[in-house]
Amino acid sequence: MPPEDHAPASPGALLLCRAEPGAVVPVARLLRESVLLSPAGEGWSLLVPESGPHLSGTDSADPVDRVLTGWATALAVGAPWPVLALWWDADRAGYTLASGFRRPVGYVWLTDGTPAGEDEAMRTFAARLGLDPVLDVDSLGPLTEPDPEADARARLRGLLAVLARVGVALPAGLEPGDPADRLREALRERHDAQRIEWSGSWEAVRTGLSAVDASRVGPCLPWSGDPRARALALAQIAAGLPLTLWGLRRHSGGWTTAGALLLAQGALTLGYGLTHPPD
Repeated sequence: MPPEDHAPASPGALLLCRAEPGAVVPVARLLRESVLLSPAGEGWSLLVPESGPHLSGTDSADPVDRVLTGWATALAVGAPWPVLALWWDADRAGYTLASGFRRPVGYVWLTDGTPAGEDEAMRTFAARLGLDPVLDVDSLGPLTEPDPEADARARLRGLLAVLARVGVALPAGLEPGDPADRLREALRERHDAQRIEWSGSWEAVRTGLSAVDASRVGPCLPWSGDPRARALALAQIAAGLPLTLWGLRRHSGGWTTAGALLLAQGALTLGYGLTHPPD
């Protein structure tokens, strides 16, 4: 059995975006939460929630994994790059990968490191991140097998070791499994970290979408003039309304944010089409 001081004892979370910090800033403002942003290797950025009851372990109706799944989804639907949430609490640890409108995929370990997920989820995770289907998948395999010497923290470190092959490198002083306040303090001491806040304006939504204007989803953005933009807007509203209502009923900040972001994007696209008809 791993020593108790190696097991996550209090909730914590990290959000890894496969994009440079400059591209993440406008989208991060849509989370309605204050977060700390830092580079996390070549082509990756790290977001750490600065405060909130979802990390206190006492005042939130939602467990940390559900909140982080909502946040990762909110970030991913507003950008063309995937978002990986690493989370842990007193009982479990795991990850959730969100990518566009696809269903998030994740894996869970108990505190002592016992696998509690499905092997297929790990393979889907590797495929969506573009990991090597042989070498990297083989390296992920042991994370799904019993290992009395590996607790939940060791499992997360093993996952990050595989992700290092695609550029992930956590800033010095940050370790998966550390308490949330320790993560925040480590980032605040870095010169390349910045604090991101919700601006509370529709301009933030426009700015966030502009961050991906030059990407492969550019034709579906409001100002593209492409017919696919309206179809996507209707789909966003159709998906966002029930998701927002469900989040509100469950008092889930993460899912409410994801639904509200979908509604905002859809409404912005439809509104832009009405006020700027194509020539």
